Amino acid sequence: MEPITHFLTGACLSRAGLNRKTPLATLTLVLATEAADIDVFLGIGNRIRGFAHHRGFTHTFLGAPLVAALVLAFVYGVYRWSHRGEAPAGCAACPPGDEPGAQPPAPRWGLLYLYACLGALVHVLLDYTNSYGVRPFDPISYKWYSWDIVSIVDPWILAVLILGLVGPWMFGLINEEIGARRPRYRGRGGAIFALVCLVAIWGLRDFEHRRAVAAMESVLYQGEEARRVSAYPYSTNPFLWMGVAETDTFFETMHVNSLTGEVDPDGRAVVRYKPEETPALEAAKQSYLGRVYLDWAQYPMTEVEPVTGPNDVLLGYAVRFYDLRYTYPENAARPLGASVELDDKLNVVSQHFGWRTRQEEQEERGGR
Repeated sequence: MEPITHFLTGACLSRAGLNRKTPLATLTLVLATEAADIDVFLGIGNRIRGFAHHRGFTHTFLGAPLVAALVLAFVYGVYRWSHRGEAPAGCAACPPGDEPGAQPPAPRWGLLYLYACLGALVHVLLDYTNSYGVRPFDPISYKWYSWDIVSIVDPWILAVLILGLVGPWMFGLINEEIGARRPRYRGRGGAIFALVCLVAIWGLRDFEHRRAVAAMESVLYQGEEARRVSAYPYSTNPFLWMGVAETDTFFETMHVNSLTGEVDPDGRAVVRYKPEETPALEAAKQSYLGRVYLDWAQYPMTEVEPVTGPNDVLLGYAVRFYDLRYTYPENAARPLGASVELDDKLNVVSQHFGWRTRQEEQEERGGR
């Protein structure tokens, strides 16, 4: 999921009651539920390397304790810096005092580490729910897993998390107006409500996802039976899915209405025939970017275009990769694509992550 959802989920976990056990719980959980995305810094200056390692070891069961340790070290540093020159805090086992002037308790660092581990694992769970997927068993197994039930940016999830955090604050303002006593820990009910709604959204999406897949499995595609089918979500409509069906000779993408069980209800299905295996395509697949991309892609498609010079002299080949799970019927763009350029001897000349038009590729060749 995108960072805001991670941060808000961590805040809700803390305010649901964990912040009553130790100081710094909210800071720890908010940071821990997003810290796994520290791997994005590997992509600075090299997008291919960043793509290869994104959602890698920091998004795994073995990596979660390490991510938690880094978060706790940062929180400890912040705590020590903010309390420099002060007398030691009270005992870690003492409950927070409600009396004016009561000494605050010391953070319970062991418990905070467990909270950080929880946050790191929740991050993996949140990323598993969308179609990009995670590799939770890396480095034992590099297999990708994805639930395919929510989009990376889901407005419904964002709405319930924000409501769960902001709602109690708004009610608190009303209570202050009428003179009600302000509780020490405000917002527990709202946070629990938000987390319950989050799980309910997952349940609804999972149910509709299964219905969409079942509907796709019950039909033929151009008279052929599908070898496999998948359904990918839209961000706002839980009953509309983008379906991908693979047969022996082609892929077909279409809309699926899980509420009615209709496959391609608007007649906008797109058929893409599988490309012929050629030496140029095989050479591109064996490149570093080609191996990384095909390991990640669920429904990879390729395009091979000869690159010619004056008098139609063959200079090489441009090979483009894209994944059909992100090629929605109504959208001409092909996000998360990649391209490999070969010379006439099938040696790799350049590799690029990110979809580029033919014009952009030609302009770059002209600059070389």
